Amino acid sequence: MVYDKSLSRRLFHIVNYTILLVISLLCILPFINLLAVSFSSSSAVSAGTVTFWPVEFNTKAYEFALTGGAFFSSLWIAVKRTILGTLVNLILIVLTAYPLSKSKDKVMGRNIYMGFFIVTMLFNGGLIPTYLVVVKMGLIDSIWSLILPGALPVFSMIILMNFIRGLPEEIEESAIIDGAGPVQVLLRILLPLLKPALATVGLFSIVAHWNSWFDGIIYMNNPANYPLQSYLQTLLQSFEQIMLKSGSDYTQLLSMMNARTGRAAQMFLGAIPILLVYPFLQKYFTKGLVLGSVKG
Repeated sequence: MVYDKSLSRRLFHIVNYTILLVISLLCILPFINLLAVSFSSSSAVSAGTVTFWPVEFNTKAYEFALTGGAFFSSLWIAVKRTILGTLVNLILIVLTAYPLSKSKDKVMGRNIYMGFFIVTMLFNGGLIPTYLVVVKMGLIDSIWSLILPGALPVFSMIILMNFIRGLPEEIEESAIIDGAGPVQVLLRILLPLLKPALATVGLFSIVAHWNSWFDGIIYMNNPANYPLQSYLQTLLQSFEQIMLKSGSDYTQLLSMMNARTGRAAQMFLGAIPILLVYPFLQKYFTKGLVLGSVKG
């Protein structure tokens, strides 16, 4: 009987690890292929001979994206937008989720406010009214036009609200008995316990701000104010114009690359910062949420 249990457990681990390995390969191999494409020649990519290793290795696609200095200015704008946007998101998420986590008996009109936020998840004013609001507020060509229209992600707020509601009530009650007010409870008691949830919704905000490109094109009349993703999105749509207007440097680069190699390079240039940030936040995802916060 012991042997059967041991054998079945080994079979379970083998099947489990095999499935996880297959899923991991399905996620990783496409990125490896794109990386190989970005470092391959246009002729090799067009011929379909690139798999998981570069063919006729070159860095022309990356040189094309980095030439001219616009890449670094748009990168700095994207970094500022991501930092400011994530900070504004987290502040508003916490300030909204904390009172809404209380029952309707403790917060007057709690259900009305909650219904209002739910409606905004299902319906919005549309692109033109939003653009008119941004224009009337004088935010065109300002970095705040990329931050304020989405300052409060309702979905992330609901995640944090439900997380707070899942915390033991004894934590807050004991702090109140000791004389702590709502602000002290939030800052000194709840925020340390909210690190895993804040890391999760913070990562959502970071990815959303970093990957967003459409609003940059709409709200920025001056291309010099484009964030990185908006700049990269427009870069590969202007091959012919660049070849006509630019000198021999750009023409030589474009002759050794195509749209596929350019898009592959664009994808990795845009993904590198997120890949660098994620390992620092990942530890919070697996950490015990309220481990040790209340002793029985």
